[in-house]
Formats: sequence, structure tokens, C-alpha cells
Amino acid sequence: MSESARLLELRRQEEELVFPSFDQHDAWRLGSLIANHAIAENHGVAIDIRRHNIVLFRCVLPGVTSDQQEWIRRKSNSVLRFEHSTAYLTEQFSDYDPTQGGWLAPEDYTLAGGSFPIRVQGAGVIGAITASGLTSDEDHQLVADGIRDYLQTLA
Repeated sequence: MSESARLLELRRQEEELVFPSFDQHDAWRLGSLIANHAIAENHGVAIDIRRHNIVLFRCVLPGVTSDQQEWIRRKSNSVLRFEHSTAYLTEQFSDYDPTQGGWLAPEDYTLAGGSFPIRVQGAGVIGAITASGLTSDEDHQLVADGIRDYLQTLA
């Protein structure tokens, strides 16, 4: 079975967007960069960066509802469990929803796009960066573009 073009694109994106290292200072700078972009675009989003259960950055912009807290938690859980972006997982599981049928609890996981793994060279996935408030694709793009922009500042 061949992979879809979108799945291959998302895999390449994950392979490209890898951090040389990542600490609390990186979380602040990256989160601020994404938040400033969202503010400039007048996006009502919540942005969360976590290292497993420790929140390293959180920003809630005007227009966000309490639902975004739950979406962030569930998206982050999915990334931390599978070590892939929720956009990748959505594409990978396009014919089967693992939150149905007892595999993954739908109250704890979702495949909605907008969460991306924090992958560090030599260490693997150490956390997740999540946006919620736009469409799944827009949430994903906001995070991926933010990571790409941030990594370029490190080069």
C-alpha cells in the first residue's frame, strides 16, 4: 500500500523541523514568535508548549473559548503517544479512527491537526507544540511555520 502524497509531505516536514536542543528559553522564544504571528493575523488561538505534563509556554488570545483547553490537551496527548503531528496522524488514520472502538479514549485523544512533536537531534520527541482555535489545517500550519521560522533564527 503506497503512502499518500500528503502523508509523505507531513513526514518530510517532521524530518526537517528538528531542534538541535530545546529548553525553557526555547519554549518562551518559540511560543512568543508563534503568538506574535497569530496576533498580527488577528487569530483567536491558544498556544501551548509542553514537555509531557509540564507546560513550558501558554498563550490564550482573544476569541479563544474554554473548549480550546480540551483540544490542546487531547492533541498533545496524541503527539506524545505516537510521536507524530496530529496532521500526520489524521492522514495516517484516514480510513480508521483509533478513538472509536476502544483503542484510544476519545476524551483523551484526538486526531485534529494543530499539534507537532518537539523532536531534538539525538534525543527524539521530548514534547509537543499545539495551537487550537482555527481549522485543523490552519492550526497545523501556524505551528509548523512558527517552528520553521524559529529554527531559521538558530542557523
